[in-house]
Amino acid sequence: MMKHLFAAATLGAASLTGGAALAAAHGDPIKLVATANSNEADEDYAGLIVFKDYVEAASNGGIEVEIYMGTQLCSDGAECIEGVSEGAIDIYISTSGGAAGIFPYVQVLDLPYLMSSDRVAEKVLSGDFVRTLRDMALADSDNTVRLMTVGNTGGWRNFANTKKRIQMPSDLEGLKIRTVVADLPQELVKSLGGAATPIPWPELFTSLQTGVVDGSQNGITDIMGMKFPDAGLKYITLDGHSYMGALWWMNNEKFMAMDPAMRRVVVDGFYALQQATFAAPKRGAIQAYADFTAGGGDIYVPTPEEKAAFAEAAKPVQDWFRANVEGGGEILDALIAAVDEAEAELAADYDADLN
Repeated sequence: MMKHLFAAATLGAASLTGGAALAAAHGDPIKLVATANSNEADEDYAGLIVFKDYVEAASNGGIEVEIYMGTQLCSDGAECIEGVSEGAIDIYISTSGGAAGIFPYVQVLDLPYLMSSDRVAEKVLSGDFVRTLRDMALADSDNTVRLMTVGNTGGWRNFANTKKRIQMPSDLEGLKIRTVVADLPQELVKSLGGAATPIPWPELFTSLQTGVVDGSQNGITDIMGMKFPDAGLKYITLDGHSYMGALWWMNNEKFMAMDPAMRRVVVDGFYALQQATFAAPKRGAIQAYADFTAGGGDIYVPTPEEKAAFAEAAKPVQDWFRANVEGGGEILDALIAAVDEAEAELAADYDADLN
């Protein structure tokens, strides 16, 4: 009996480090090629550095991670995810909008006013909801593209503009709000009375400056990183209508070809990456908000009643999503259930911690 227990304990220890060390000793290390279409100042890069550091150390050199930032390997979401599917790229991070052309149901992350706080979002994105998304993407990619985790890239989307303070949905009436090309964000702007204006991201500064658009939906770190106040953007309303999810994809064949010890190292590495991307926007936002207000910017926090008015006005977007996105009803129901569960768990935590 003791012999079997010892053998099990030894196997468990090997699964953490020893097995990975043997893999490094008896063959070339596994190389993982990772890319992000951003730069080294971005949360995506911070996450990749944490991932690289973790998996290379935990595998005792059995895994090596090569990081390529920008468009060295691929130029946009569709091209990069195709690269993951074909095995030319092992790891890629996309926004929901960037992956929507291939997996349209991931736009569920852009549905407004469903997740109310970082704590709710982080619980939801650490549970079975992400596994449901993973299963859908695997099925639709013939088991070639695996969703490893969902982190954050930029905090929360808020309405920002060059014209006036926005306190109620009616204040958006007639404002030209920049969106990405995807349908869902355009439907949101329309539901609130704004004029949805698709503009490529590199053109947004000039478009704000020349009045082609009056505003956008961005997080504060993106606003300050792109120097949008210099283009006239002066008003931000912290309505937090959607959490800026970052979807981390991996070639499924590469992942499944690893032995269980290596797969565990990679899964743990993505957990570390996720935690880093959860934290990075919060830290970056502190200085970004300070710089925005120091430059004369106006920040408005809606009251609970005003926030409820925004949520009520945006409800038709959920109906649109169910009717127009294949798999939309299934994944929206999964998200709502996950949010309800997270809120119930947090309510219990508050009861325990406040009394």
